[in-house]
Amino acid sequence: MSAPTTDRPTPSGAAPVQAKPLPPISWKAPIGYGVVGVLSLVLFGLLPDGGQDSTFTVSTSKDFVTIDPITVPSKLTAIVLSLVAIALAAYSYWATSRRRKVGVWLPILFGIAVVLAFLTWADAGKASPMPLTGLLQGSLFLAIPLVFGALAGTLCERSGIVNVAIEGQLLAGAFLAAVVASITQSAYAGLVAAPIAGALVGALLVLFSIRYVVNQIIVGVVLNVLVVGVTSYLFSTVLKNDAATFNSPPKLQSIDIPVLSQIPVVGPVLFRQTALVYVMYVVVILLQVFLFRSRWGLRLRSVGEHPKAADTVGIKVNRTRMRATLLGGAVAGLGGAFFTVAAGLAFGKEMTGGKGFIALAAMILGRWNPVGALAAALLFGFSDNLQVVLGIIGTPIPSQIMLMTPYVVTIFAVAGLVGRVRPPAAEGIPYVK
Repeated sequence: MSAPTTDRPTPSGAAPVQAKPLPPISWKAPIGYGVVGVLSLVLFGLLPDGGQDSTFTVSTSKDFVTIDPITVPSKLTAIVLSLVAIALAAYSYWATSRRRKVGVWLPILFGIAVVLAFLTWADAGKASPMPLTGLLQGSLFLAIPLVFGALAGTLCERSGIVNVAIEGQLLAGAFLAAVVASITQSAYAGLVAAPIAGALVGALLVLFSIRYVVNQIIVGVVLNVLVVGVTSYLFSTVLKNDAATFNSPPKLQSIDIPVLSQIPVVGPVLFRQTALVYVMYVVVILLQVFLFRSRWGLRLRSVGEHPKAADTVGIKVNRTRMRATLLGGAVAGLGGAFFTVAAGLAFGKEMTGGKGFIALAAMILGRWNPVGALAAALLFGFSDNLQVVLGIIGTPIPSQIMLMTPYVVTIFAVAGLVGRVRPPAAEGIPYVK
């Protein structure tokens, strides 16, 4: 059934102008929220046996106020939280039926309600309490390479360059950070060297994709293989033979921000981290502002959406893409420092473990937006850390289930379940005058 149209008033003697029909309503989001909310109610609230409690710790010894562990009835709490999720799904249905946009607050609150219901069910009757603060703190730490990788992908793809080489840039950054930090015995020197390695890989991507107009996806895959081969060779011939000199990087020490780090829950999570985490905060804020609130960002986005139109107004399309790709490579290389100097580990072959491809998924889930990429990367980091915490407290949930959850969410996002996901129009299309 077609949407109604109305005739607009026109001057005397002019033909009536019909208004465009309204687009069809998409019910994907409210249906998805409803299904997940009902499953949460059944699996975490109704099916489990009653009479058990769940305990959560939310305080540390360094906080201003020491909060005793919180104990709640598992079944009742899970039911209440699931009903909150179902109520949010009902609101999404109501807003969709009236063609009203729903703010980002709804999926955030919905996710929090479902996750808390799951945690309540997972900790029911366990001897060890669920360390909420430690869970969140570790999640943020594990999300570091994903955030930097997703930001690198956002920078490149907003300019029209598909950066599949994030995995190689992370690995190159980890390698050079380990070597420089080991030679200088300074973790901060390694932190400075890491983006240089990522930028070098980005320069190769620029050379082949812009100068020689090679398919960008193929170039990215080849660069990943190249970096793996080069770093593996140097590891076997140099680092392994003299690990004390070239592969013993010192670890970045945690920096507690005075006063802020002593706020319960928030302090340990956000303000008891390494320098790399604080750099991540700055990079996310700067990119969010520059991409969407500056002339530089407008030009960069224009060459990714309509390069020919950008060229006609005097914007150097390929020069803009080159600079964005080099900057993106440097950002990804900085994320590679996580694996060595931030984690306090010696460099190992292929130690990034596919995090670059996970960062690409976080970029898509975040809709090519720095803040969205941060939120999506935190989701992946949370799932990664949660499977470790669940193993510690003895919850019999296969770790593979937790690891695959973010990918399922990404598939739903790309399918349009949580809204339309549209990449830059000229992504992957070379511009030749």
